[in-house]
Amino acid sequence: MPDDRTVYFEFTQVGPQVRVAAIDGATGVEVVIVGPATAARADLEALALRKLERRLAKEL
Repeated sequence: MPDDRTVYFEFTQVGPQVRVAAIDGATGVEVVIVGPATAARADLEALALRKLERRLAKEL
């Protein structure tokens, strides 16, 4: 993924879990992961970003 691409993250806590959406600013492609609410925010962002990169690689 190019360094100048903007990725937006949305965190929503649902009980003991957190839903993380990663949205590519250029294409609008969105992926979602669910992880424990006790996990580090940086770890959840990194996981969501990797999933988004894989999805974009398949679509582009």
